[in-house]
Amino acid sequence: MKRLTLEKIAELAGVSRATVSRVVNGHPNIRTEVRERVQKVIDETGYEPNRAARSLASNRSNIIGVFKPLVGGTDLFIDPYYPKLINGISHECNQLDYVLSLFIFRNREEERTKFNQIINSGLVDGLILTASVADDPYVPILQKRGVPFVMVGRAPYDSSASFIDADNIGGASTAASHLIRTGYKRIACISPESRTTVGQDRLGGFLKAFEDRQVPINRELIVEGDFTFASGVSAMRQLLPLKPDAVFAGSDAMALGAMQAIQEAGLKVPDDIAVVGFDDFPAASNAVPPLTTIRQPVEESGSMAVRTLVDMIDTESREARGTILPVELIVRKSCGALR
Repeated sequence: MKRLTLEKIAELAGVSRATVSRVVNGHPNIRTEVRERVQKVIDETGYEPNRAARSLASNRSNIIGVFKPLVGGTDLFIDPYYPKLINGISHECNQLDYVLSLFIFRNREEERTKFNQIINSGLVDGLILTASVADDPYVPILQKRGVPFVMVGRAPYDSSASFIDADNIGGASTAASHLIRTGYKRIACISPESRTTVGQDRLGGFLKAFEDRQVPINRELIVEGDFTFASGVSAMRQLLPLKPDAVFAGSDAMALGAMQAIQEAGLKVPDDIAVVGFDDFPAASNAVPPLTTIRQPVEESGSMAVRTLVDMIDTESREARGTILPVELIVRKSCGALR
């Protein structure tokens, strides 16, 4: 059979077309014997329901959109974070029979225009937003329109949006505490950009470690990057004249950039300056020396964002829910042993 229809499945199962339609769409009021008979025919014939027809009947598209706003220097095709995140999102969409649609943009005007088209067209059943900034302009629009959405990354403080995030505060605090315990005295920080919630939380966690241990912090040793390798190089060059003996970088990319700047200056990691990052992407373990870092569960964040969003869609609930996933300190040779 080259083209199977509801009518043909109904004929083979000895039921009406309407009964087959109810079985395909998960209608609860079907006798078990009838449901099993129809499902047996579907399984034996390999019938796949017409997605477009099902969308019309259910007023759903079964499409989840991933919307990545333009933030800082991060690039979807360069930053190793996004392939891992999208892999987790894609896997969970496949498991739950949703189609994934990825929206990326070249400039702000294109981003604003396309965003309005996406939410006005009914193309997607819900959205996953990445790379949150503290003054995210899209959150209030989605809330006002009643569009189901989940953020990967903490929602802004004044928002009641649902989100999935790694424990950025706890992870950065653990990294700084490790450097303090190891005996370093002039500990610098390359913080992700402060307008992002990730940047705010990782800097906040770094400072918290000093406050908790009542250790003075030299604010001159704190500079800002934008998650990229190049910004890590630039930030470390600013810090070198201040003679830090250790640096925590709020992303692995920036940490690896810092290591390059240190080595270009004729210094050694960790003999002269210890380095700790945040992410634990593959490049961290392959660095020379291997990078001590905070491991975050990126793929799990993507999977959980999909599960949360689908539950919101199915239950028609807009009640905000937030999930913080645990992180782990991975100790390697870029940070010296206890002194």
